[in-house]
Amino acid sequence: MQRDSGTALVLFSGGQDSTTCLTWALENFERVETIGFDYGQKHRIELDVRPYLLGRIRKDFPAWRGRLGEDHMIDMAVLGQISDTALTRDVEFAVNANGQANTFVPGRNLLFLGFAASIAYRTGAKHLVIGVSEMDRFGYPDCRDDAVKAMQLALNLGMETGLVIHTPLMRLGKAQTWALADSLGGEPLVKLICEESHTCYSGDREHRHSWGFGCGTCFECNLRAAGWEQFRSSKEAPLASHELA
Repeated sequence: MQRDSGTALVLFSGGQDSTTCLTWALENFERVETIGFDYGQKHRIELDVRPYLLGRIRKDFPAWRGRLGEDHMIDMAVLGQISDTALTRDVEFAVNANGQANTFVPGRNLLFLGFAASIAYRTGAKHLVIGVSEMDRFGYPDCRDDAVKAMQLALNLGMETGLVIHTPLMRLGKAQTWALADSLGGEPLVKLICEESHTCYSGDREHRHSWGFGCGTCFECNLRAAGWEQFRSSKEAPLASHELA
């Protein structure tokens, strides 16, 4: 496969989706850097697993090691201070009257992309990679393709640059995201994501499930668990058909 010779900056939270996007970028670009954001999220355990994940990718996947460069961490505590959501306040997870989950942090991805674009401008990176998807059942507005395309246009107009924002998961559900990870790094990568990434909004690292650690009841755990079961079923189906034959 012909890789792009440019540099990609991956918005890397430490969760399943962003870890998958990071490995996608490592397959598609010659140079990859990462950026994370501390906005006072309750599940900030995801920030703690980031360095370990980066280290394991360098150690366990030699083909990617030389392409994985600097990691940037941005303090965005002000976002948590002005946000009244289940990710930044001590409230129960719920669905609002408008059908929107109260885990939606207004403007979060737009701010993330803006700060990432500033880092990219400074470092000369021409590509941003973010793990948003329209397939989430709550349809967060800043995860939609139109919002990302509009942000790309605004950034390029406002900074007179030629950034391209890549969204490898935009049309993928969780089962397809697991399958993408499998296609990129096989069982070792799937196992690494299971064992070491963090997606649970409750920040639970005590309860171990087949799909990884988490409370097992929050929105993200439910999505991840359902996707895992679909993914494993699809992997086992061809084997079962062969055995019956």
